[in-house]
Amino acid sequence: MSFLPLVLIVIVFYFFMIRPQTKKAKEAKQFRESLSKGDKVITIGGLHGKITEVKELYVMIQIANGIEVKVTKSAVSPELSQGKGDSELAQKN
Repeated sequence: MSFLPLVLIVIVFYFFMIRPQTKKAKEAKQFRESLSKGDKVITIGGLHGKITEVKELYVMIQIANGIEVKVTKSAVSPELSQGKGDSELAQKN
């Protein structure tokens, strides 16, 4: 009987902390695998741009005419990027 509260605490932690985090990580991984040429993205450093080249570990992002930067896929933010649509900055203007 004294272990029942401990078991309940573990179950609560699983459903409110661990499970949502693994779901979010899975969605982020799926987003990074689906990046393609032409997608408009925002990096975790705040750079806005359009993907011009996709490789296994990195993407090339055009941030201005004639200016491209090489960024690892993990640096592209799934929360802020809009994929084929406009970035948040472009939507506000």
